Amino acid sequence: MMTPDLGTTYLGMHLPNPLVASSSPMTQTVDSLKALEAAGIAAVVLPSLFEEQIEHEAMEMQRLSEFGVDSYAESLTGYFPEFEDYATRTEAYLKHISDAKAALSIPVIASLNGTTRGGWTHYAAKLEEAGADALELNVYLIPTDPHATGRDVEERYLDLVTAVRSEVSIPLSVKMGPYFSSTPHMARELVEAGADGLVLFNRFFQPDIDLETLEVVPTVNLSPRTALLLPLRWIGILHGRIKADFAITSGVHSAEDALKAILVGADVTMMASALLRGGAGHITRMLEDMTSWLEEHDYESIEQMKGSMSIGTAPNPEAFVRANYMKMLTTYTSPLAR
Repeated sequence: MMTPDLGTTYLGMHLPNPLVASSSPMTQTVDSLKALEAAGIAAVVLPSLFEEQIEHEAMEMQRLSEFGVDSYAESLTGYFPEFEDYATRTEAYLKHISDAKAALSIPVIASLNGTTRGGWTHYAAKLEEAGADALELNVYLIPTDPHATGRDVEERYLDLVTAVRSEVSIPLSVKMGPYFSSTPHMARELVEAGADGLVLFNRFFQPDIDLETLEVVPTVNLSPRTALLLPLRWIGILHGRIKADFAITSGVHSAEDALKAILVGADVTMMASALLRGGAGHITRMLEDMTSWLEEHDYESIEQMKGSMSIGTAPNPEAFVRANYMKMLTTYTSPLAR
């Protein structure tokens, strides 16, 4: 029997397998990226460059350009420091893209993180010029205005996607959140605005309270395997209905998790927490386990199984909606009630 083909296509890129390293400290250095590639990762998403970082640097450069001008004679004869003496985070990010492209043979996906349309979106073109094969737009938007409607929030997403799409010709994916009144409708509008792919879902980190300092403090908790269930359901619902590529990016920790994602219609599975816990070697083990499962279940390829358990093709499509909910509530028995 021939070895099953793990190949897939994502954002127009042909990949040897569906495992992608998502944005995390694991994609922050070239050495780490090379270790991921050696272990078998099919593509990498670099850490995000933030809207706030770009705008802050622009304001700082403006401040420097105005500082001391015309205040005394030296300002007219070389008093102002040379701009090239100031290394910026954005310049470092561009260099990271070009260094990664030079060191790797797999696709390198840049990441922009923002919430509003603005001049900073022009920076997307620079990421393409630096060599990025694709761009992931991470929309990390927490609505706080009680006067803003759901449609107001959706329009901010769509305006941002439209603005970034106008800047680049490389494939564009959008990492979206799960909190829309109609996820299928929003997914369709994002694609119409220019997204080639959708990454489900953005995991919003929740702040905590320090009882000693009485401060709001950031917390980072690695994703549990149960986080897979939410995007698993929604990709199963969207597959075949929305003309876009799909990536699952929450709760993928094992070969079994990745296989479930492919069955409901994901083109790739993205990982961060699993790699931070298990290192690059975890990828090799997952690929071996995926190959073994395909062989045992007589699949010739990933493409053969892709989407076969989505809502349009699953034996029990109602399980994606109310049927599973009703069955769970009516059949569950607590051990304490026995």
